[in-house]
Amino acid sequence: MVSIHDFNHIEEYVYEIPASYRDDMQVPARFYADATLLEGVQNDRSLEQLVNTATLPGAVKYAMAMPDIHQGYGFPIGGVLATQLPDGVISPGGVGYDINCGVRLLATHLEREEITPYLNDLTSALYANCPSGVGKGGSIKLKANELDRLMESGSNWALKRGLATESDLERTEENGCLAGADAGKVSPRAKERGKGQVGTLGAGNHFIEIDVVDTISDESVARRIGLTKGQIVVQIHCGSRGLGHQVCGDYVKRFQKAIRQYGLNLPDRELVCAPLSSPEGQDYLAAMKAAANYAFANRQVLAHHIRHSFEQVLAGKVNNHHIYQIYDIAHNMAKVETHEVDGRKVKLCVHRKGATRAFGPGSAELPSVYRDIGQPVLVPGSMGTASWVLVGTRASMTRTFGSTCHGAGRTMSRKKAKKTVHGAGLRDQLEAAGIHIRAGSMSGLAEEAPIAYKDVNRVVDVVHGAGIAKKVVRLKPVAVIKG
Repeated sequence: MVSIHDFNHIEEYVYEIPASYRDDMQVPARFYADATLLEGVQNDRSLEQLVNTATLPGAVKYAMAMPDIHQGYGFPIGGVLATQLPDGVISPGGVGYDINCGVRLLATHLEREEITPYLNDLTSALYANCPSGVGKGGSIKLKANELDRLMESGSNWALKRGLATESDLERTEENGCLAGADAGKVSPRAKERGKGQVGTLGAGNHFIEIDVVDTISDESVARRIGLTKGQIVVQIHCGSRGLGHQVCGDYVKRFQKAIRQYGLNLPDRELVCAPLSSPEGQDYLAAMKAAANYAFANRQVLAHHIRHSFEQVLAGKVNNHHIYQIYDIAHNMAKVETHEVDGRKVKLCVHRKGATRAFGPGSAELPSVYRDIGQPVLVPGSMGTASWVLVGTRASMTRTFGSTCHGAGRTMSRKKAKKTVHGAGLRDQLEAAGIHIRAGSMSGLAEEAPIAYKDVNRVVDVVHGAGIAKKVVRLKPVAVIKG
């Protein structure tokens, strides 16, 4: 069992287990944390999972974990691993079951005082217009050929149907569409699960949240992004729903055979993988991209529903209810990217599982409006606490393959949270603090109680202090919609 005592404290906020720790490690294992966060990860298998990822063929530089690390499937949540093409592996466990789970931040021209009289009605409208809950379907029903087009064109599908703007796509990672997606690599069962769920939130830790900009840490960058103190913004946190879950399950099963075929010896069967250049690796990459495009389109349709809800409640009551997009990012993805390794440009498959892309200033992949300041990074906390907007840095490009944390990170399993927290009592507590709550079930609400999560401010302090992201603004919730 890996212990915190196996880590060397190599510099502030960086701990490392050398590759000599185990004979099968290809690279060292690094963990970004402070002493308190390091101490807190001993209650699950996340550190062991981090070391296990360092054994995967083709691993480059380090296997890394962000300060929000906790136990996942195969890879820890909060894990980052890059493998070198062509024969470095791709692993479904390095992406996760909710492919392209991500966050979208929308902004308004409103301040809190303007919407306070209408906040209860607005929360109800969002809950009514944005279907949430396990297996819940939405208003958009797609036939097979239309679903295929959506999976291969992502947010462009929504744009063509009047559900998006050009600016939305410009301010979405990869413009809302991963090239090379192939709907033919997605199983009929996955398509069946996904055909009625476009524009739906789901359950678990997914949410829509109305927030107020609470604190400004970098005034000039905040202005460039379009955020000011007291401003009302909206977050969407969700992913690829049942379709993405099925894609992951299908390829985990297929890769069980691939590891024998390619002679891969793994310390954990949940790390099943295949060389990216292999037929199995290429098929999974194409199917993962299709599921990722589904998630981009899903968040885009939810953004459309949110705009409709604001218009429905606020039209004629406030001066300007227009909503514009700040950014949309993924935190469950494997992407082929070019990074500098030992002074040369190398093509890598970068797995980010519960970790966010955080490209720094000058990156050609960023929209022109953000290229000189770095990519916006959206870090949701737990309901009742806070969330953060950061930007990527040049240091993130050299130290973490342009990656940083994705949220607060769990400290308590959902099962334990339900035993510890009374959902109705939590709802009453949050509403007494001025946060409007709409939830499909009290047990689901209890699963996501703030005490089940790390302190997001501490997590953000670590990535800011380590230089792999920079604080811009902190958000505080005033309304939360959950499945």
